[in-house]
Amino acid sequence: MEAEKILKIEGATKSFGGLHALKDLSLVIEKGRIHGIIGPNGSGKTTLFNCISGIIPLEGGKISFDTIDITRLRADQIANLGIRRTFQAAKLAPTLTVLENIMSGNSSIKEKALKAEARELLESVGMETAADRWAGDLVWAERQFVQILRAIIGKPKLLLLDEPVSGLAAKETELVVKLIRKIKAMGITVAVVSHDIKMLMDVAEWVTVLNFGEKIAEGTPETIRNDPLVMEAYLGTEG
Repeated sequence: MEAEKILKIEGATKSFGGLHALKDLSLVIEKGRIHGIIGPNGSGKTTLFNCISGIIPLEGGKISFDTIDITRLRADQIANLGIRRTFQAAKLAPTLTVLENIMSGNSSIKEKALKAEARELLESVGMETAADRWAGDLVWAERQFVQILRAIIGKPKLLLLDEPVSGLAAKETELVVKLIRKIKAMGITVAVVSHDIKMLMDVAEWVTVLNFGEKIAEGTPETIRNDPLVMEAYLGTEG
């Protein structure tokens, strides 16, 4: 039985000046998977997430989410359909508390229930004592966790994680990996961009490799690990 597609990208094209950030890129993200996306700086990974989430428009091509054409929709419309994302530089409201930042990710349920859910999520990453701290006082790792929790409290269908372990120590990275697996168990499809090749290969079930905005390889982590061109160009001495 063919797996159900949750996101389909067809011929995506985006340029900045003379630089092709995405060049006729096509890929599919299957429902219920953890889908990893790797590639060197400038390969188009973050641009891809920006186009999917409606932050920047495509010049050409089409993006379909659950069979709905979202190519020209605004970011808020796309979020309301069930796509949420995080950013490499965690964007939080510094004058709100940690709890308030997480709660801001879902306005569809009553405050009491939302607050209880936010506290439960904080407990799941060992940050329950940080609930009343100002978000502006958080260190880098804490900010990463809070933005992920804010994204999933809205119960999205698809979560886009942009460099979720950037700048994290090994133990913190392990916590993020556990959280990603928990998110999948919640029924949320996850797409992950990361420079941490070992982490991504451990957590992803399918991997797409980009270079200069084009897809150069795709397959299971084992297939990608054993691809000589990918190993030489992108994995190097990692893993």
